[in-house]
Amino acid sequence: MGSEVKSDEDTDNKGQVWFVNHKFDHLVDEEAERHSDANVKNFCFLQRLSALLLMRFAFKSLGVVYGDLGTSPMYVLYNTFPDGIKDTEDVIDALSLIIYTLTIIPLIKYVLIVCRANDNGQGGTFSLYSLLCRHAKLRTIPNQDRSDEELTTYSRSTFHERSHAAKTKRWLEKHSSSKIVLLVLVLVGSSMVIGDGILTPAISVLSAGGGVKLDYPKVDNKSILNEKAVVLVAVAILVVLFSVQHFGVDKVGWLFAPIVFVWFLLIGGIGIINIWKYDSSVLKAFSPVHVYWFFRKGHTWPSLGSIILCITGTEALFADVCQFPVLSIQIAFATVVYPCLLLAYTGQAAYLMKNPDHVHDVFYRSIPDIIYWPVFVVATAAAVVASQATISATFSLIKQAVALGCFPRVKVMHTSKKYSSHIYIPEINWILMILCVAVTAGFKNQHQIGNACGFAVVIVMLVTTLIMILIMLLVWRCHWILVLIFTVLSLLVEGTYFSAMIFKIHRGGWVPLVIAAAFFISMSVWHYGTMKRHQFELQSKVPIEWILGLGPSLGLVRVPGVGLVYSELANGVPHIFAHFITNLPAIHSVVIFVCVKYIPVYTVPEGERFLVTRVGPKSFHMFHCAARYGYKDLHKRDDEFEKNLFENLFRFMRLESLMDSCMASEVYSPCDQGDSKDDANLPDPHKVTTTFSPNSIVSVVSPEYTVRTMSSSQMISQDEIDELEFLTNSRDTGVVHILGKTVMMARRDSEFYKKILIDYIYTFLRKICRENNAIFYCPRECLLNVGQVIIV
Repeated sequence: MGSEVKSDEDTDNKGQVWFVNHKFDHLVDEEAERHSDANVKNFCFLQRLSALLLMRFAFKSLGVVYGDLGTSPMYVLYNTFPDGIKDTEDVIDALSLIIYTLTIIPLIKYVLIVCRANDNGQGGTFSLYSLLCRHAKLRTIPNQDRSDEELTTYSRSTFHERSHAAKTKRWLEKHSSSKIVLLVLVLVGSSMVIGDGILTPAISVLSAGGGVKLDYPKVDNKSILNEKAVVLVAVAILVVLFSVQHFGVDKVGWLFAPIVFVWFLLIGGIGIINIWKYDSSVLKAFSPVHVYWFFRKGHTWPSLGSIILCITGTEALFADVCQFPVLSIQIAFATVVYPCLLLAYTGQAAYLMKNPDHVHDVFYRSIPDIIYWPVFVVATAAAVVASQATISATFSLIKQAVALGCFPRVKVMHTSKKYSSHIYIPEINWILMILCVAVTAGFKNQHQIGNACGFAVVIVMLVTTLIMILIMLLVWRCHWILVLIFTVLSLLVEGTYFSAMIFKIHRGGWVPLVIAAAFFISMSVWHYGTMKRHQFELQSKVPIEWILGLGPSLGLVRVPGVGLVYSELANGVPHIFAHFITNLPAIHSVVIFVCVKYIPVYTVPEGERFLVTRVGPKSFHMFHCAARYGYKDLHKRDDEFEKNLFENLFRFMRLESLMDSCMASEVYSPCDQGDSKDDANLPDPHKVTTTFSPNSIVSVVSPEYTVRTMSSSQMISQDEIDELEFLTNSRDTGVVHILGKTVMMARRDSEFYKKILIDYIYTFLRKICRENNAIFYCPRECLLNVGQVIIV
């Protein structure tokens, strides 16, 4: 009986256990379902949040990226028909060409293709050049080290040896002339962008100020009074615009997007009204047949050079791509910019079909009277925003050129603590203002400035096309058929516009050529001089055997303190050091050779900034420290620079000591999992990374890691502790910055052109640009200049 009862109890217990487990599983399923629902809801919320954030970026990009492109309707049709309209069918043909030009170049080429070629979000001609230099050895100044390629931001593609990309790379690296040709292309494109930065504010503000003329209906529009009024208004706006650049746009930048957004809505709405009110037959211009009829009429060919103005600002679009995601820029163009521009041009064409005599003021004449002055105010504000976008793009390009050794040293200032891309260059700002005011006051009308601006635009686009061919082959590794299609279509369209612009050189097209030539000569000569200086530094650097032969004291009096010797050598002992100790037989007890160099990446993380190596034996107390920057980074006045340099030097010495102890130890193994107390003193593998390069040990340590118990560690010798104390005491005694004040001269037997370039042009640029102590921000009370003459 007992056993039977027990069996029943066991059965009941099993049933109860099953019931509990089943209930528990049910609760778990419900909880999992709730969590699953929560995860789905969170995922949907994040998707909605990302979509809203993307829309926010798209809205903001209107004010920064599309201001210049959006103000082109104010002057395109006027420049297309400067001598008046003889046949209204010409208006439809020109409108058709404008429509398909906006479709092919800004929409397809730039927004969908070129913007994807950004260097980690950085746009512009020099960013493309840096991207190519990382995929092939195309730099003319070889100041890179193998360790630079191990940076986290030094991204590049790998390809098969038999691919078209590998063949292209070998061909480019084999022919030294290819490096020069590529550099010339980049400098020509950059010079034209700078020229566009002078011409675009002039034509935008002058076109916006043209509405003042309509305030005097009783006076002829071509009278001297009206012309002077427009020019004075435009010059006043330009002077104020350039004068407030040093304040930055951070405080008023939030107004840019609403202003441009309202501007696009106004021109789009006015276009719809004009189409409905005047002539809706202009919609047939969307047929590509009228493009054929445009080219069929030979007398309209000169007008082609003015139609290119409808895409003015497209290159600035690519230069400003660094501030927003590419997708947001594409959304803004497809939903707002592109349709509003098409409506604006179509509406003006409809107005001209009924009022062909008003072509010289078609933009303001086509505005309804009731909203005329509000539109005039918004147009002036939009012109200022467009000018600001072009000026900012010019500053960004100059900053990149300086970093890559292609422009004389200038002062670069940050105008915003929040946005690193907001910079101000005083010298360039005043040069732009003087030239911009001179162009505005000199030409006094939109037509000649439009010819000049169009010539600069088409040359920049041709340069971008040629560089994009290499990008598609080396970086994207596209099939050669796709590259061929892109090349043929781009060169066909842009080459056609270029052929039309040749006929307008004598009508204002010479202006960008003169401006670009001045900047091109300055940039190329500066790069040539920099390259010669670097070659001299490499050929005349001090052999390490000569240093070792001097002994620990270097045959000199070692005075207490630290000497920071600045040079352009990425490694080794510079010639300026031998020149210094030859003339003054005394040197500091600790010598650190500092090299501030820029490499072809957009930025270098702070944790990977410094590259420390030891020069000679430990008893010499000599080190080499390379501070690496990207073309987006700014070596600004920072009291932490010297502090960070010494911190990285201390970390290098600690890591060097730990590695020497580990290599000498018979017990320690990297795979040892023991619980020794000394393990607490070992570096965390997640916090310390080491990179080996020839004759050096590179230390990249996170700031959180410090060794606090070195004296108790058996792996740290007393000599290492003494060296750390010696370095600390030397630093506390004083730090002296030693700079070379170099004068470079050409050899007597050099060619005539070389003497002109080095002895006159380069020397002149060196005198007017900022000195080394201003660039490195060395305190004057601790500065020691060492003069020397370099013969190249």
